[in-house]
Amino acid sequence: MSDGTTSIHLANYRGKVVLLNFWATWCEPCLVELPSLLDLHHDQPDLVILAVSIDEDPDAYSHFIVRRHVDLTTVRDPGQTAAKLYRSEAWPETYVIDRQGVIRRKFIGAQDWSSPEVRAYLKSL
Repeated sequence: MSDGTTSIHLANYRGKVVLLNFWATWCEPCLVELPSLLDLHHDQPDLVILAVSIDEDPDAYSHFIVRRHVDLTTVRDPGQTAAKLYRSEAWPETYVIDRQGVIRRKFIGAQDWSSPEVRAYLKSL
């Protein structure tokens, strides 16, 4: 995945647990989910979080990243190339990919990433 500025290659993360999150700046449930996703990123630095935005407007995306202090790895995919590969159609959607690169779980809709159950599940992988 590449937006011309940032490139993400899932193969580079083999050996690590990855959350692949599809989102958009205009998506209300994505906005609800974002604070707990950022907290998870800060609390579990060994967990790789890759956020793929489907935003078409590069300026809106860039301003959002700065305004909301999004400091996790994110890339803009306006053509939804990656989302189509994963058959994602609802936002947000997050895939949990284990250390061997196998999709273990799919979360549809906003999640509370600070939930003890979710955190325990992610640590168990």
